[in-house]
Amino acid sequence: MSSTSLGYRAAVRLGSALAPALAHYSPKIREGHRARLGAGERLCRWARGSRDRQRPLVWLHASSVGEGLQAESVLDELRRLRPDCQYLYTHFSSSAAPLARRLAADAADYLPYDLRSQVDPLLDALAPDLLVFAKLDLWPELATRAAARGSTVAIVAGTVSSSSGRLRWPARSLLRAGYETVTAAGVISHADGERLARLGVDRKRIEVLGDPRFDSVLHRVQVVSPGDPLLSFGSGAPTMVAGSTWPGDEAVLLDAFSRIRSSRPEAQLILVPHEPTPDHLAALERASARAGLPRPVRLETAEGPTPLLVVDRVGILATLYGGGAMAYVGGGFGRAGLHSVLEPAAWGLPVIFGPRWESSRDAGLLLQAGAAEALPGTGAREAGAALYSRWKSWLESEALRRSQGRRAREVVEQGAGAARRSAELLDRLTPPRGRPHGWRTG
Repeated sequence: MSSTSLGYRAAVRLGSALAPALAHYSPKIREGHRARLGAGERLCRWARGSRDRQRPLVWLHASSVGEGLQAESVLDELRRLRPDCQYLYTHFSSSAAPLARRLAADAADYLPYDLRSQVDPLLDALAPDLLVFAKLDLWPELATRAAARGSTVAIVAGTVSSSSGRLRWPARSLLRAGYETVTAAGVISHADGERLARLGVDRKRIEVLGDPRFDSVLHRVQVVSPGDPLLSFGSGAPTMVAGSTWPGDEAVLLDAFSRIRSSRPEAQLILVPHEPTPDHLAALERASARAGLPRPVRLETAEGPTPLLVVDRVGILATLYGGGAMAYVGGGFGRAGLHSVLEPAAWGLPVIFGPRWESSRDAGLLLQAGAAEALPGTGAREAGAALYSRWKSWLESEALRRSQGRRAREVVEQGAGAARRSAELLDRLTPPRGRPHGWRTG
């Protein structure tokens, strides 16, 4: 049985030791570090009081919100197939905490640091029958020590970007032991499967099942009430909803919007910053003034549609897209990476984004289908001009806008079904009720 290397253990010890110092400079790191310190004891306490050893335990781990949404759609399908199981969900990022609270899991919490001193007591208390990692966030100490105790280790929604640092030395060597424990891996595409094999997963254990995120976004759109007040902010004129934006995106958006307003003064823009901190919101107000735009109205005080709405809350972007006529997705001008293009596509909106989109498979699918546009990477001024041109054409031609939006929705619908296939894979790995821990499928 594989075990982690001394180098990996030293790296994790160093990282966890540095976390308190790093927490002084990042509220997100500080919040996550504090919650992680007590997570192991909280989960052990749940196990002592609520763990039913006659019922299989499925433990799903997803690092952040994106991976969590993929895991949620699989969890919902698996619960239908296996209502006899208990379900545990863990996450690493503090951004996933709100999602964890609403999941249909028996227990949910942060994942403790990947140290033997924290992993061993947790595995002894929980005795999971199936340990599932979403996307790529596999923790080697947890995986190897769970496998050594008889747990089955699996991956769903497996995705490995060609630029992933895990593929390079020394990360690949340090992480390999964990990936070697995987009994079955459901991946999004053949290319992801090949890269996952390079990390250490046996090729014979890899199945291409698609991306459960397509199911997740379709569900999120379907459950929005037509009377949701957030939808009304896009009424009155064809509205551009710009989601998960960063300063680089906002510079281009405000430049293009000022040009649009000169010929189409009724045009509206809803700006949804990825991190709506007070400093960021204040900077947006100053930038809007420099661009000669109306003063932004914050969602907290808005009473209805307004030319420039700035959203000062998180967790509502998927609904806001439903009130728009077209969408801009942020992250394509910086290092953060392009954010999800599937949510606006699921609403049937045409999508536009910055030049750094290559790491997003979903963006590529939309571009291939003629449902999206990518801005040039030749400079902010040129990108602003290109955004203005496409924005103007969408305002002038409802037929063009609806045609591209329809193709965007079709891309999402064609990708549906992966959550069910992933759940069926996990069902095959999960023991029947009453079987002893460590049961295996042949």
